[in-house]
Amino acid sequence: MSTTPPPQALTDGTRPATTERTSDDGAFGWLRALGPRGRRAFTGAFGGYALDSYDYFTLPLSMVALSAYFGLNSGQTGLFTTVTLVVSAIGGALAGVLADRVGRVKALMVTVITYAVFTAACGFAPNYETLLVFRALQGLGFGGEWAVGAILVAEYASAKHRGRTLGAIQSSWAVGWGMAVIAYTVTFSVAGDDLAWRIMFWTGALPALLVVWLRRSVHDAPEAAAAREQSTQKGSFTAIFKPGLLRVTIFAGLLSTGVQGGYYTLATWVPAYLKSERDLSVVGTGGYLTFLISGAFIGYLTGGYLTDKLGRRRNIWLFALLSALCILAYANIPSGANSLLLVLGFPLGFCMSAIFSGFGSYLSELYPTAVRGTGQGFTYNTGRAVGAVFPTTVGFLADSWGIGGALVFGAIGYGIAALALLGLPETRGKELA
Repeated sequence: MSTTPPPQALTDGTRPATTERTSDDGAFGWLRALGPRGRRAFTGAFGGYALDSYDYFTLPLSMVALSAYFGLNSGQTGLFTTVTLVVSAIGGALAGVLADRVGRVKALMVTVITYAVFTAACGFAPNYETLLVFRALQGLGFGGEWAVGAILVAEYASAKHRGRTLGAIQSSWAVGWGMAVIAYTVTFSVAGDDLAWRIMFWTGALPALLVVWLRRSVHDAPEAAAAREQSTQKGSFTAIFKPGLLRVTIFAGLLSTGVQGGYYTLATWVPAYLKSERDLSVVGTGGYLTFLISGAFIGYLTGGYLTDKLGRRRNIWLFALLSALCILAYANIPSGANSLLLVLGFPLGFCMSAIFSGFGSYLSELYPTAVRGTGQGFTYNTGRAVGAVFPTTVGFLADSWGIGGALVFGAIGYGIAALALLGLPETRGKELA
């Protein structure tokens, strides 16, 4: 006779992903469905990704000041982003393997400590070369945090709610972005540019405090952890390139490349575009970014809902098209029409964020438990690395085309993402454990 306890017999505060309850319906049913331990995992992943976002945006927001301080051209400043994203691919792939071998929470703590320490170190850089090295090392932690945190929460979430649950995790990126804009507005208003950019990087040490709480309060999902431990192929790069998963790995990497190429083009260059080509002040730039970020936050939540309703592929297709159209409109607003720039900031932020909402659930569902971290970490961060070509291209073309004209490469990225979906299956409703 089997001694396996029924789902209701679990006493650790979790429920198997296959269990459905009527109380799981409603606006916050997805949160109730996680159970107590799942909600703590959600809080840890949400905080880690928000702070990851904060640390990332310390650079784009300080880009103009850094250029003046070190005497850099657009190509050199664009290289900061490229180096960060390329190294993040290495960090993300390694973090995925680590998550499969030692567990999601332990890997999450490693990534948070890494990006916090090296973001703070950037503030002490005496020259361009040193800053470039520190920013590259920051990318090691930055690359791994999202993939590990998303998998941690995906393995607690039910198939019914996984899209909106991971969409809510994605929304923390907008929260961190908003925090960075507030810090930028205050810091650059009260301190001179030569000191303000250093202060911005120093505040990036704060995420290290999250690790203390993670260590005490957050644990891997029991069923997924047990399944991972029983596997003989956990954390294997070769496994995701075997015939059964090769097609998925290639097209998921291409999908990530297109979406992130478009996104990081905007994230890197819009602040400089507003300040340099639109002649907005520090406070004015912060005001315009508020509309962009507000749209991003609502876009993440809406995209999470739609990815459960429409399916993973349809949601990405829809917002790839809308994001490309928004970029073209935003970059071609006539000079002197800054009020229109303000209005379009909201739909631009909405669309380029809603497309990301399905990524956490989609990539998690494409891979089996034993190599879920490896597969998601590799494909998502390979997309970051290859997609890094886009903001660098904008940087080198900005001197001749202008930043606004060069932003068209972001729209090309979204076209690549739409084509990649042709090689991937729909996974809505798939159980992970």
